[in-house]
Amino acid sequence: MKVIIDLCVVPIGVGVSVSKYVAECQKILEEKKLSHSMHAYGTNIEGEWDEVFAAVKECHDRIHNLGVPRINTTIKLGTRTDRPQTMSDKIDSVLAKL
Repeated sequence: MKVIIDLCVVPIGVGVSVSKYVAECQKILEEKKLSHSMHAYGTNIEGEWDEVFAAVKECHDRIHNLGVPRINTTIKLGTRTDRPQTMSDKIDSVLAKL
């Protein structure tokens, strides 16, 4: 099943800057060749359910291995079965109405 998620990973106990940990997650998404788009407060990711959530787990594993004792993650997700839809399709639909 295809899924589109909005992922926000927040390492806790590392100070106020978390960009190096976010960069590690971005590297994982690149390695896994998952379609993704980083934004100011998270990353949109699309792909097959199992592949996307395996990457989320790997983000946690890698960040913990960097010495982070705690991670707070927020995920919003959507699936649909009536037709295929990509992140770009969703954005294009709104832009067409502007």
